[in-house]
Amino acid sequence: MISNHPQPSDAQSKNIVNGDPDESTTADISPLPDKPEEACGVFGVYAPGEDVAKLTYFGLYALQHRGQESAGIATFDRNRQVHLHKNMGLVSQVFNEEILERLPGDLAVGHTRYSTTGSSRVLNAQPAVVDTRLGALALAHNGNLVNTANLHHKLTAQNCNLVTTTDSEMIAIAIGLEVDKGKDWLDATISAFQQCEGAYSLAIATPQGVMGARDPHGIRPLAIGFFNTHPKRYVLASETCAFDIIGAEYLRDVEPGELVWITEEGLASFHWSQKPQRKLCIFEKIYFSRPDSMMNDETLYSYRLRIGRQLARESPADVDIIVGVPDSGIPAAIGFSQESEIPYAEGLIKNRYVGRTFIQPTQSMRESGIRMKLNPLKDVLVGKRVLMVDDSIVRGTTSYKIVKALRDAGATEVHMRISSPPVTHPCFYGIDTDTQDQLIAATQSVAEIKAKIGVDSLAYLSWEGMLNATNEDPNSFCSACFTGDYPISIPDNVKRSKLILEKMAKA
Repeated sequence: MISNHPQPSDAQSKNIVNGDPDESTTADISPLPDKPEEACGVFGVYAPGEDVAKLTYFGLYALQHRGQESAGIATFDRNRQVHLHKNMGLVSQVFNEEILERLPGDLAVGHTRYSTTGSSRVLNAQPAVVDTRLGALALAHNGNLVNTANLHHKLTAQNCNLVTTTDSEMIAIAIGLEVDKGKDWLDATISAFQQCEGAYSLAIATPQGVMGARDPHGIRPLAIGFFNTHPKRYVLASETCAFDIIGAEYLRDVEPGELVWITEEGLASFHWSQKPQRKLCIFEKIYFSRPDSMMNDETLYSYRLRIGRQLARESPADVDIIVGVPDSGIPAAIGFSQESEIPYAEGLIKNRYVGRTFIQPTQSMRESGIRMKLNPLKDVLVGKRVLMVDDSIVRGTTSYKIVKALRDAGATEVHMRISSPPVTHPCFYGIDTDTQDQLIAATQSVAEIKAKIGVDSLAYLSWEGMLNATNEDPNSFCSACFTGDYPISIPDNVKRSKLILEKMAKA
């Protein structure tokens, strides 16, 4: 009985609303950025009587930094029908008042995407929607499965018609198959999780209610919020900043290996994993999550201040001013300034209205550097010895351009400090990183990187300093991108796709 809703252009019906651009559309054709690409953002809400489509829209708007490729919302109305709209582009480009009015209901899930599996097409936008004997389910996924080949084989052997290239659709179909075997929503979902290996934080909507779940390691975040105005209205989101925008309060995180089930009876919790072991991605704290989001009872801004202070203790510099690379490098730069008592200054201004674009700059514009996004303040920099703080270096191309821009603006010296260790290994859990041979720290020493990006000195935060600054158990974080120690076993065929250097060393 399970089936996928045809997508994109065949989905027009009384209970399905869907965008239908050319499925070959891509979100961006610009050169690869010099940062790890964001994980996705998920949102879910159970709020009978409220405008859940609009709540989801604003929740996704707050999570836009987690993915700028596509966005989607699915709602369920009181007749148990699902209404869906998704398309390529930013949240504000995909939705308007007219579209939101066509998404009625008491509960909803939403998603903003950066692709880590599956190509950049509207076909792969989320939520993924499938039909079952109990009605439709809509699933929004943040993370990445590592056993997709085996799961794909298992699903196709049961004559499932996969219409996308995403692991998210596979999870939705696996749940639907278990429902069609006679199980209820809860048991079916838990049974499907037993077939999934990897990272997944999920918001799942059904005609009966909304589920939120994390894998047994809790690699990607998922938080629970509530509305003070009603005791049985709850919200799920990748980050707590999505609660602030809609007037909800943070309750707690969904625990690793936990499923929460939100219905008219309230919120129920089920710990379905026998051996949960928290391994939250440390990059969520360093870079991905917004600085105003809460983790461990504090904003991430506070953690980033601390790693900046630790960086100053580990790698001091004799300079005149501290400059942060907007926006993610600024809190650590302020922390470095506070610890070193060297003045902090805004030396780089970010154009916050530059997003992903189809229009490529001319060659002469490329050669002029990165001034579409960052522009130096010459009167602040001229004649100064400058220390630039950033959160990471992946390929080194952007760092080189920023350093050149600072020198062109009159800086007499440019030093660089990085508030994380060198990135030497790719991620398999939902962050889109290069193959290992493209990671500059995997192939070059700190001295070689220093020469390549053209700085007078370069230092990274230590691995121990990064983890100790969390004020939590250091063993409760995944830091595989710095160490190669992957908490979830990676199949050999998947490893070979990215661990190029290790493959070459063994050859």
